Amino acid sequence: MKIAVAGKGGTGKTLIAGTLARLFAQDGYKVLAIDNDSSMNLSYSLGIDEYIRQKIVPIKEMLDLIEQRTGQRPGAASGGIYNINPKVSDIPDKYKIYGPDGVQLLVVGSIEEPATGCLCPENVLIRTLLYNLFVQRNEAIIVDFEAGLEHLGRGTGKGIEIMLIATEPSIKSIELTQHILKLSKGLGVKNNLIVLNKIIDKAELEIITKKLKEIGLNSFHVIPFDPEIGKADLEGIASLDFNPNSKAILSIRDLFGKLKEFKKN
Repeated sequence: MKIAVAGKGGTGKTLIAGTLARLFAQDGYKVLAIDNDSSMNLSYSLGIDEYIRQKIVPIKEMLDLIEQRTGQRPGAASGGIYNINPKVSDIPDKYKIYGPDGVQLLVVGSIEEPATGCLCPENVLIRTLLYNLFVQRNEAIIVDFEAGLEHLGRGTGKGIEIMLIATEPSIKSIELTQHILKLSKGLGVKNNLIVLNKIIDKAELEIITKKLKEIGLNSFHVIPFDPEIGKADLEGIASLDFNPNSKAILSIRDLFGKLKEFKKN
């Protein structure tokens, strides 16, 4: 199962990705979680020890590795010739770290490059690496994508089986969800599922459901607003460990079950 979680910043995509990764691992799956977000907070959501987190170096900052594999060092004068199909198959097992429940984490980071379609050596390596993970690895892959649209414009979503689009109750989030959906379908992702998060009550759910229907969309799952998530964040503890029976975590457990059934069908 190859799952990516995308959405506007602040929609809770990292919480969803990290918690799902732990739940899959607890259920006996071999899980590789990928942090492809510029904030690189997936390690927190997974509950990885702070001592280990401090030692993490994202792939995007491994300049020697990027130069070795692509033939050009990041930041070098543009226009040089470099390998656009670098070897990447050995990278996950060399640089992954282990977290609770046996979850493996690879911190890739994102390319902070405003030009859509950037073919800088960093992006070439990361795009090739992600595609290799989605297509070649025989395990559950769960990716916390960079917030927004830029990553999909660079083609980093090819090979995904399920795209979860985290959406909060705001017009900006709904509009971005539309754009993500369009780009994701353009990359060939067949299963694009909207997950509503931070829903306060039934009245708010009715409003956002109506807004989605007006543009021809429906939600796959709903996660309620939960103050326990904020408390866990302040304590620096993974929400799953802070309160495994909080409203949001129980809802993500339900989402986990629905995804397994979805895959079967």
